[in-house]
Amino acid sequence: MKNHRIKFSALSFVALCASALVLLADSAAGEPLTKPVRPDSLRRTERLGLITSAADAPQTPSAPRKLMARTYNSGFPEAHDTYNGISAASDGKIYYVLSTEKFDVSARMFAFDPATQEIKPLGDITEACGEKDKKTIVQGKSHVPFAECKGKLYFATHIGFYSIIDGMEKMGIPPAGWKPYPGGHLLAYDMATGKFEDLAIAPEREGILTMNMDCVRGRIFGLTWPTGRFFRFDLAKKDLKDFGGVNEAGENGKGATYRTICRSIAVNPDDGSAYFTVGTGAILRYRADRDALETVQGEDLKKDYFGLYDYTSPGHMGYNWRQVFWRPADKMIYGVHGNSGYLFRFDPRAVRVEVLERLTSEPSKRSGMFDQFSYGYLGFALGPDGRTVYYLTGGPIYIDGKRVTGKATTAMGEAKGLEDMHLVTYDIPTAKYIDHGAIFFPSGDRPLYVNSIAVGKDGAVYALSRITEGGRTRTDLFRVPPVLPSVRE
Repeated sequence: MKNHRIKFSALSFVALCASALVLLADSAAGEPLTKPVRPDSLRRTERLGLITSAADAPQTPSAPRKLMARTYNSGFPEAHDTYNGISAASDGKIYYVLSTEKFDVSARMFAFDPATQEIKPLGDITEACGEKDKKTIVQGKSHVPFAECKGKLYFATHIGFYSIIDGMEKMGIPPAGWKPYPGGHLLAYDMATGKFEDLAIAPEREGILTMNMDCVRGRIFGLTWPTGRFFRFDLAKKDLKDFGGVNEAGENGKGATYRTICRSIAVNPDDGSAYFTVGTGAILRYRADRDALETVQGEDLKKDYFGLYDYTSPGHMGYNWRQVFWRPADKMIYGVHGNSGYLFRFDPRAVRVEVLERLTSEPSKRSGMFDQFSYGYLGFALGPDGRTVYYLTGGPIYIDGKRVTGKATTAMGEAKGLEDMHLVTYDIPTAKYIDHGAIFFPSGDRPLYVNSIAVGKDGAVYALSRITEGGRTRTDLFRVPPVLPSVRE
């Protein structure tokens, strides 16, 4: 075994010891330990040129406690930043897609079994779409959570290969010998047989950015990228209806025609309605009884608390909601406005939006500033108890009492600077907010580019993050042990 000369500060040594103690406590509580990581990982830096380890970033004395997460290796080193693309299914497993940013390396789907701690590769997404060896730009992403219906997981594919033009992501220009992106697909995965089914291709062969499903009526709803077309697909009839552009020219526009596209659709299973927003704050509703789209009258998301936005400019979500879910217990839509981090609920019967709480981390609340991810965070979900909201959100880092800042502006969805990742819960019936603290890996690194979440049956939180090991960075799965009782009366 080679000897390594390691030089690090006393503060780093204390943090390393603290991490070891947390790991031992985790192990005693039934959490398996990951393999040892060399202490020099404490000095690892991110491309932003800023520190990334807990030891290098002392927090304010009043900061919440720290959470230790376990990381996993899915065996896919090409995996890149993944948005949504993960869900907990009824069989107890965690299903997820790891995305890529290359024109010739497809996204892959996996299943993690919490009972055995095993990861099973399920398939190549481009191959599932019937496009293997066609030399078209591959299906590089799934940008949506899975929708489970009658033993199958329904999801959609998206392009992961972009060309950056004027600081904005555009459809990737195919290299010589390759053909353009063929369009996003609607796919179904049968959990019993392990087989994929290719259902349909997106209108105008765009990517599918946003999707949800009405399982009762067998209808899938989606928004395309880059122009933001709304469509619905009827499973029984195999019929796709394109409602056209609802976002001006969407993220392909310039000036007055630019609109950031909504990333989340809420579905009311009682009447089959599907709801989403546009950058102006208008709430749009798909009417199942008329198979038609309409604008909700008398209410919108243009709230003073959310901030003031020029919805014709890129780099933010405008007045769109960031992530939403339907809560059957009170038949309401709960959501988070990405940039401000405000939790709200929308009652479709009363046609009223009620702002409940700023759901950002405690350090963010004290700083009075938005979080660093320019669109806000997608890691927002209802827990298995049907009453707890789980939210993975940012928190500022302080060095020598000074808040670490990033870029002032950006023209796309990205982290403008480095920050912590906090786990926040909110109990809906009691309005109890808890910031459980910042999450760290055993190496001392913090999760980066986390825009996903799945809550297991036991309350453990799973998400996808950049993970650096052996000098190489990939996106992969991590797990935070349960922070609340798994069963509530």
